[in-house]
Amino acid sequence: MTSPDPDGLLAEQLLRLTRRVHRIQKRHLEQHALGITPAQSRLLRTLAHFGGPPRMADLAESLEVVPRAVTTLVDGLEGSGKVRRVPDPANRRVIRIELTNDGHKALRELRRARRAAAEEILAPLTGEQRKTLGGLLDTLVGTVPTQGRGC
Repeated sequence: MTSPDPDGLLAEQLLRLTRRVHRIQKRHLEQHALGITPAQSRLLRTLAHFGGPPRMADLAESLEVVPRAVTTLVDGLEGSGKVRRVPDPANRRVIRIELTNDGHKALRELRRARRAAAEEILAPLTGEQRKTLGGLLDTLVGTVPTQGRGC
């Protein structure tokens, strides 16, 4: 008889939760009819965290993907008017990516969709359980605890 593997069980629970989060976020994105894929959503959120328009290579590094993947995502977002390619003022061979007004609007809608998804997922938890979960997640992802956690 084999004994239960608690780490294996935790790993499976985390994977199931991750899949559930992705499904719920995808459903909320579709409900808001933004025409944005989860990968494009991630690129928009990442883009918004830069102080100025980043290079494609900077985005690829932040997203931990190959540059070609970023090119495909940017092409789609540029086609829908949410980002634009702009020349670097210091080096005309370098292209930077910036959010357009439509991109900023989409980002606000994405934040609302993510918040709604988080509320749905966290609904069964009490405030104290949410605080505990937040602390545990900070430990697991290696981040500094945040004040007034937002989505």
